[in-house]
Amino acid sequence: MGKSSKKKNKVILAPPLPPELDEDDIVVSDDDVEFVEENPEQALNLARLDKDAIDGFLKRVADHDDDKVELLYEERERKRRAAEALKPRNGDDIEVDPVDALPVKTLDGKVVYRPAKKARSGDEANGVKSRSEDKGAGATQGSQKEPKGRSNKKEDSKLQSPTEVPKENLHSVVLEEVKEELSSDELFEKKKAQLAELGMALLEDPESNIRSLNDLLILCNDMDQKVVKLGIMSLLAVFRDIIPSYRIRQLTEKELAVEVSKEVKKTRYYEYTLIRSYKAYLQKLISLEKQPYFYLVAVRCLCSLLDAAPHFNFRESLLASVVKNLSSSNDVARKLCGEAIRSLFRNEGKHRGEATIEAVRLIAAHVKLHDCQLHPDSIEVCLSLKFDEDLGKDDSKEDKLKPKKNKRYQNRDVAKPSEKKKIKKEMLSKARQEVRADLRAVSFTLDPKEKKMIQRETLAALFETYFRILKHSMNNSRYKATSVFPGGSHPLLAPCLEGLGKFSHLIDLDFMSELIACLKKLSGYTDHQGEIPPDNALSVSERLQCCIVAFKVWRSNLEALNVDLQDFFVQLYNLILEYRPDRDHGEVLAEALKTLLWEGKQQDMLRAAAFIKRLATFALSFGSAEAIAALITLKHLLQKNTKCRNMLENDAGGGSLSSLVAKYDPEAKDPYLSGALATVLWELSLLQKHYDPSVSGMASNVLSMANLNATQNPVQLSSANPLEAYKNLSMGLELSKPAGKVLTLKCKRKRRSKEFVALSPDVLQKADCTVGEDVLREKLQSHFAVLRGISENERLRTELNHTLSSINMYKEYKKQKKQTKKSKTGRKKVTRS
Repeated sequence: MGKSSKKKNKVILAPPLPPELDEDDIVVSDDDVEFVEENPEQALNLARLDKDAIDGFLKRVADHDDDKVELLYEERERKRRAAEALKPRNGDDIEVDPVDALPVKTLDGKVVYRPAKKARSGDEANGVKSRSEDKGAGATQGSQKEPKGRSNKKEDSKLQSPTEVPKENLHSVVLEEVKEELSSDELFEKKKAQLAELGMALLEDPESNIRSLNDLLILCNDMDQKVVKLGIMSLLAVFRDIIPSYRIRQLTEKELAVEVSKEVKKTRYYEYTLIRSYKAYLQKLISLEKQPYFYLVAVRCLCSLLDAAPHFNFRESLLASVVKNLSSSNDVARKLCGEAIRSLFRNEGKHRGEATIEAVRLIAAHVKLHDCQLHPDSIEVCLSLKFDEDLGKDDSKEDKLKPKKNKRYQNRDVAKPSEKKKIKKEMLSKARQEVRADLRAVSFTLDPKEKKMIQRETLAALFETYFRILKHSMNNSRYKATSVFPGGSHPLLAPCLEGLGKFSHLIDLDFMSELIACLKKLSGYTDHQGEIPPDNALSVSERLQCCIVAFKVWRSNLEALNVDLQDFFVQLYNLILEYRPDRDHGEVLAEALKTLLWEGKQQDMLRAAAFIKRLATFALSFGSAEAIAALITLKHLLQKNTKCRNMLENDAGGGSLSSLVAKYDPEAKDPYLSGALATVLWELSLLQKHYDPSVSGMASNVLSMANLNATQNPVQLSSANPLEAYKNLSMGLELSKPAGKVLTLKCKRKRRSKEFVALSPDVLQKADCTVGEDVLREKLQSHFAVLRGISENERLRTELNHTLSSINMYKEYKKQKKQTKKSKTGRKKVTRS
């Protein structure tokens, strides 16, 4: 009922009257003039009508007070005027929107919005600035106080307009202010949602929404770095999903001139947009790669694209940027690029091996450009390459093995075909060639000949890089230069030697002699033994690796290569003494012992005896892993050379052959001149008491060979070679180490004792050692309190361990008691039954 009564009492005002027009604005037609002249009486009646009475009659509302209705009319008029004030005028003044300027309330109670006048040409030229808004508002208030009849020109000229806002730029200014009011988080969330929406649309239907790639690229140029990063990652996910499994080629003029169907046009437009957007995306990544904030993201995207689509267009630019970052100072970026190149080498089915050649050539050019001063990872990735075993064989031999045709059929007269048949055969051969070319373009399988050709080109580029590094190291081997990368002045030599050792069976025989001479020079060998060898910039591990590579090359080409490798044995004999576990790699030394002494044929007696004595001394001087590798090699040499077992005798004057050999020289450079047969292996008796059980067991096993015949061998403890034994023992030592390094009190005391410096009495007298008694008492109290706490803690721990052991013993006693009871009850049941 209340609602219906309110609806009935609601005042409904009459619609507003039409606006009054000036007499000048009224246009009277000729027909109206003729009508008034013909009917003058009716015109007089219209002139006699009371206009105010008609207006009052129209404005009145039935059953309502006239004063209340008048107030409602005034309120409606005030609203109309305020709405008109908000609208821009056609004259010089423009009413500003309430967003731009606050209104001013006058003394009369009217709300006035400040207008903005158009800037005059003269004011703009002279650079006249408008006054503040407060002065303009005050001026308007002052002008409203004056009566209407008076006009003061001086005061009117002083009235200043508020801030000038051009009409054309008004909309842009308002938009900028609104954008500034919005928070950055809201904008970020909005752009994030937009990226997600565009990406999902592309993944759902890429052909219909291919234009969304342009929108994603526009968002990648945003001012916000977070938005740019999200845009790059979104485009990466999209491209990984929509890139086709074939390479898009450019259309020829003939193909463009041919009329095609709508589906073909749609496919062409899709491919064209995809290629254009992909190119722009790669350019964006390469440009962002130079900025530190986007470096890792850009490198990650480039590596991911190379791994996902190595067959697609613009592979050259991708490979160039990834190979360049193989030697980056950033560890994460370098590992990402290394994994991308390794996956490229392993998965040649994706790109038919073409990307492998390009990558190896780029690496070779990169090494040449930087003069072999790169990170070792830039060459180490080449170890993932795979080649066929028969790649080094000549094709001429294969052609000779092919069966020859019978001469009887060759001498027969064959009828010459006609011209029509010739033309038909040529057309068939052309068609077959075109079909084969199309199949090759679609499928990634290679013919055996093409595959062999690609592998040969790759191998040639790889060996070119390796030989360049060897030449650079040989020319600068005597100069110790500083380098930013690990490996000293020759950072690429270690991976280069490792690669030569792996692919040694594929090296051409024409380069063997030069390679062996180069390796001999790099290992530090000199022809004149009396000379003092020059300071070598190469480390012991690199020189040992040179010896390893020389033996691998020799063994892989044993039938065709006749080289004396005695110089490398001499160099190994001298390098054993130069080894330092904290500086050099023990794994390389173990591999050298395995390659030169373990895998070789039966050694000469003098040389074997020299190595046995030096290895025993070496095992006594270094750690467990090095000692076990040396002892296994020593045992192998004693088994191969039974005459050297006389060194196991413990005579006072040496072994049984000591009278026939000159005196032992432990510092001899040549193993043949060392006189090792004149000594005994007394080191083995000390190694029997080694803290490591594996080393002590091996030493005792070797010593047991003294009581055996020449044909007998001791019980074999392990069949591992020196390298495997070194790896196993070093891995066991690493696993046995505690997880956290706890610094005990003894270590603290040792460190303090190292830092302690003895001072003379004069220095102590001159020093100001005056300390207050209270301070000294407090320090001593705190010190002894800590000591008492430590001793109390140790006592409590011992008591706790004692109680725990007693509890465990009591539990075991209970278990045994229960078991005895069960056994007794079982026996009673058996007797009763």
